[in-house]
Amino acid sequence: MPEMANLNAMRPSICRVLRLQETRQWLPATLTTAAQSRSAEACFSTSAVQSVRKTRDSNRLRGVSTMKRTGPREPLSVSWETLPKPANYKPEVVVDPNHGLWGFFYGKNKLMQTPKEDQSHGRPWTVEELRKKNWEDLHTLWYVCLKERNRISTTNRERERRRLGFGAYEANERDESVVTTMKAIKHVLTERFYVWEDARKLAEEDPEIDLSGEKSGEGEVYIPPSKYMHEPTSNRYVADESVADESVADESVADESQAVKPKPVKPKPVKPKTVKAWMPKPKF
Repeated sequence: MPEMANLNAMRPSICRVLRLQETRQWLPATLTTAAQSRSAEACFSTSAVQSVRKTRDSNRLRGVSTMKRTGPREPLSVSWETLPKPANYKPEVVVDPNHGLWGFFYGKNKLMQTPKEDQSHGRPWTVEELRKKNWEDLHTLWYVCLKERNRISTTNRERERRRLGFGAYEANERDESVVTTMKAIKHVLTERFYVWEDARKLAEEDPEIDLSGEKSGEGEVYIPPSKYMHEPTSNRYVADESVADESVADESVADESQAVKPKPVKPKPVKPKTVKAWMPKPKF
């Protein structure tokens, strides 16, 4: 026990002696031993090598101010060559003044109409008025309405693109009037088509009309009555007329003995000039 106490008391002094021995500098005996000691002492560090601080500014526009008229702090390489100037050249495009696309606008120098001009239009055409028109007039009126609708659609698209905010109500009213007229034209053309269908069915039953043109041999539609009188008729109306004529002839022969009466004159069939005079044909 007393020996262990002496060792514990001597431990701090032993540590001091060892530290002094490690830090003590021994002078080399010769130059060779000094060189060997220097080469053996190689510094080792895990930290990054600290390089010289960069003093040059990477921003070339630092300090440049248009308000204070200050330039860059570093000289820049600028040549004395003259800068190119933009050419004042505008190509001339040849435009046809009579091009069909001009029809989408109300004028060559007019993009759209004012609301007052759009509102100044009449009422639409009625079916009763269009029934009196021929095919050419209805065809022309249809394309006039179609052209007007194209113009209205172009102005509406341009009004939305420019965000004008006015004129849409007047343009829509004008468009509704045009659409009403186009519906009336379709109504009249449908009526004429139904009438033409009925006339064609009647012509197929009429012996004087040959729609194929094969009976006459010359491609004619109308057949004179002299060419089909010798043939047995298939028309019920013509057969009834022939029976009535025979009965009238018999009565006239029986009454000849009593009194002289004029012979009844048979009505001659009316020969139409052309089939177009009584049978309309559609053109749509």
